[in-house]
Amino acid sequence: MSAVSDLQTDAQPPAGNPATAAAGTSTGTGGPRWLPQSTLLRHLTVVLLCAVGAVVLLEVTDPFRNSQLATLSYYAIAAGGLTVLTGLNGQISLGHGALMAVGAYTTALFLGADEPLPLPVIFVAAIVVTTAVGALVGAAASRLHGPYLAGATLALAVGLPGLALRFQETLGGEQGLRVRAPRAPDWFGDAISALSGNPATTTKWLAYVGTMALIVTYFLLANLVRSRIGRTWRAVRDQDVAAELAGIRLGSWRVLAFVVSAACAGLAGGVLAIVVRLAAPSGFTLVLSLSLLTAIVLGGLGSLFGALIGSALLVFLPQVTTDLGSAAGLDNTEAAQLAPFVYGVVLVVAMMFAPAGLVGSIRLRWLAQRAKRTAARESGR
Repeated sequence: MSAVSDLQTDAQPPAGNPATAAAGTSTGTGGPRWLPQSTLLRHLTVVLLCAVGAVVLLEVTDPFRNSQLATLSYYAIAAGGLTVLTGLNGQISLGHGALMAVGAYTTALFLGADEPLPLPVIFVAAIVVTTAVGALVGAAASRLHGPYLAGATLALAVGLPGLALRFQETLGGEQGLRVRAPRAPDWFGDAISALSGNPATTTKWLAYVGTMALIVTYFLLANLVRSRIGRTWRAVRDQDVAAELAGIRLGSWRVLAFVVSAACAGLAGGVLAIVVRLAAPSGFTLVLSLSLLTAIVLGGLGSLFGALIGSALLVFLPQVTTDLGSAAGLDNTEAAQLAPFVYGVVLVVAMMFAPAGLVGSIRLRWLAQRAKRTAARESGR
């Protein structure tokens, strides 16, 4: 690959920094010892465990929780793609809500046919169309950085959903497109009945679809992050001048990061369309893009697990806050208004006491403790 990517992975940490030394040791071992040392086998093991856990969780929760988990799935898929773009490659995007709109409208149009294609094929079509849009935007913005890139993607977030108003006959205008929920196959009902005896409702089916899409997406992203591509993205983010001197074409790698992130947004939009059963401009405002950005910042930039945690807070914290407000005697309106306030307070507190995000701060603290234990053992010899 390149000299910069080799330096990113092979350089020894400075001896005078125990925390950095511990970080280098942790990266070298590749995770807990009980997991396989091969990256692919380790990720496959985690995927299997997550799939089993997801099945158990979906079967022991009620339809409302199933619906929330389905909502979590499309938020987390989009946040995972944004983690690659912002956390790994250093590009700030405020337009991912618009890219999700592309995937949602593509899914709605395909499902609206008299004889719809199989759902996996429709999701692939949504990914392809959104990837094409992401490639165009990424190519146009590949030379922009910081606030300039944020401004360009902000224009995308504001302008793209407005196309539904321009092409009302096809895209439904302000009312949007009603999405026909795909029917669960017969084998799904038989499998759920044999597994838990619970009814195989449409809500449960959509929750399974979203969860499986999330698991597959994170498996692919995790392998990509650990590959040479991920290391090159980090080099472009951290040392762009050195990377360019080493022969890395910065623009091409930035476009690639934008394309991967757009593909995730397209899949997230497709899942959103079948879960919400509506693709309308009001669902893809700037608020959605900002929510995704706050989710990855709160969870921890550059961490897929952090993106999942941030998305979970985005989905579950407002409902928990509303329930607590109602239990405290507030009416429904006051309890609903309390939710965004509490989320804002959590975000501010996290930035003050955990500037690396929840996952990043916990990991740094663990590495520091590990470095202290290592230093204590070596001093006792």
